[in-house]
Amino acid sequence: MRVALTFLFVALTGVSLGNLAALERPYKILMLLPAGSKSHKNFFMSIADALAERGHRVVMLSGYPASSKNPNILEINHGLKEFDVENMNLFDFRNDPTGGFSILVDILPPMAKKLYNIPEVMELYHKRKTFDLIIVDQLMNEMVYPFVHELTYMTISAFGMDACHSAVLGNVQNPAYVSGALEEYPSPLSLKHRLLNLLQHILMPFYWRHWGAVPKIQKEISGIFPDLPPLLDIERNQSLTLINSHFSMDAAVPLLPSQVAVGAVHCRPANPLPKELETWISGAGPEGVVYFSLGTVARGTSMPVVYRDMFVEAFKRLKQRVIWKYDVELDGISDNVLIQKWLPQQDILGHPNVKVFITHGGLLSTQESLYHATPVVALPIFADQPKNALTIQKQGVGVSLVWEELSVDLIIDSIQEVLNNPKYKRNAEQVRNLVRDQPDTPKERAVFWIEYVVRHQGAPRLESQAKKLTWVEFLMLDVLLVVHVVVYIAFCVLSWVVRALKGKLFPRNVKKKRD
Repeated sequence: MRVALTFLFVALTGVSLGNLAALERPYKILMLLPAGSKSHKNFFMSIADALAERGHRVVMLSGYPASSKNPNILEINHGLKEFDVENMNLFDFRNDPTGGFSILVDILPPMAKKLYNIPEVMELYHKRKTFDLIIVDQLMNEMVYPFVHELTYMTISAFGMDACHSAVLGNVQNPAYVSGALEEYPSPLSLKHRLLNLLQHILMPFYWRHWGAVPKIQKEISGIFPDLPPLLDIERNQSLTLINSHFSMDAAVPLLPSQVAVGAVHCRPANPLPKELETWISGAGPEGVVYFSLGTVARGTSMPVVYRDMFVEAFKRLKQRVIWKYDVELDGISDNVLIQKWLPQQDILGHPNVKVFITHGGLLSTQESLYHATPVVALPIFADQPKNALTIQKQGVGVSLVWEELSVDLIIDSIQEVLNNPKYKRNAEQVRNLVRDQPDTPKERAVFWIEYVVRHQGAPRLESQAKKLTWVEFLMLDVLLVVHVVVYIAFCVLSWVVRALKGKLFPRNVKKKRD
C-alpha cells in the first residue's frame, strides 16, 4: 500500500524531474550531517526534496529542527548545541590562519562522544543496514563513518571543490592553478602564489587529518567502536561525491566520473514576495533597493558595534531603500531601511528592483547572487568567504571589502560603484546565462547519480584506482629511486670501462727504474 501511495505521489509531484527515466522503485536513503552550519543543511535539503519528489524515502540526521513538509522526508534533530550560532561569534576568528577551523578541533571530538549517547542516533545506527544508500556531509563529519563501514555510501561537498577530498577519491588537483580551501590568488599564479598555494594544499589537510581534528575524533570513536577500522580508511570507500561547484561559476578543474558537479542545486527562480516586502521594494522606484545579509551563521548582533554604526550612518546617506537582515531592531535607523530577522533571500535577489547585494560571501549566497544576476559588495568574515569574495572580483560581478578598512565613505562609494557602473550588472547577467545553460538541471543530475550508485551496488566502475595508491606509489617515488640507482650504477660501470680502455689504449710512461 505504501509503495502504491509513493508512486501516486511521484505522479503528482515529479514534473520538475521529468527528464529522468521512470523510477525503478523508491529507495530508502539516510543523510548524515550532524556537524555543520545551517547553510549545509539547506543545501542537503534541496537534494532531499528532489529525492522525495521522485518518490524516495529520506531520513536526515542533523542538528536543526525539521523544515521540510514533504511526507517522504523524516528529519531527526540530535539536539546537540555545538553549532548553535548563539554560541559563536565568527568575528573572533578574523585573524585565525585556519579560517576558523581551529575551533572545530575543540568542538568535534567531545561532540562525537555525545552523539552516540543519544538514543535516537543509536537506534538509527542499528537500522543503518536497512537503507539502500547513506549520504554523508563531506566536511567535518568523520564522526559518522561508523554508520557507513562496509555499506554503500557517498558524500556531498556543500563546501565546494575541496582539493583534499578530491585527493581521497584519487584525483590530486594541481596547486599550480587549483586553489586551496581558504585562499584564492590572482590568475595566472606567480611563483610566490604557487608556493603559497602548495603550502595551503599540504598544510591544511595535514593539520585537519593528521594533527588537529581527526586524531582526536578517532580516539573518541575507537573508545565506542574498538573493532572499527581507522576512520580515514573508511573514508576511501565512498562511491561518489556531489560537489557544490560548476565551471560556469568557478574555475574549471579536472574531475573524475565519481565527482559530479551540482553547483547551485539549491537555486531556483524567484517566487512572489509577501505583500509587505513587495510593496517596499516596488515602492523604491528607479533608485532601487540594496539588500544586506550576513547569512545563516554570522548573527547581526555579533557584528562589532563600530561596524554596525558605520552601516547605519551609510544607509542614511543613500537614495536607495535598504533591506537589512538583522536579529533585533536598531535605534537610529533611517526611514529608508527595513530590518527583519528572516527574509526570503532568493525571492529578494530575483526581484528586478533589487540592485545590490551586500553579503558575507558565503558559497550559497554567492551562488544565489550569480543565479539571479545581482551585483555584489562582499564583506568576507572567515573560512572560505575571502576566497569566494576574490572570485566575485575576478568575475567582475562585484567588489570586495575588508572589515578592518571599513569607513562610512568606503561603504557608500562601494555601493555607488556597483550601482552606477554597468559592467557589474552586465557581467552578472553573463554568468547567470552560463549557470542556467546546462543540458540538465543540477537537481536532475544529483538525483540521477544518487540512483545510479544504488542501481549499480556502489558503482565501483566510477572509482579511480589512484585512490588505492600510497603517496610513494602515486608520485612514483619508488620508480624514480630505482631509475636513479640504475643510472648511477650504469654511470659507475661506464666510468670504469672508460678508465680501463684508456689504460689499454694510452698506457702511461713507465718510469725508469733507478740504478
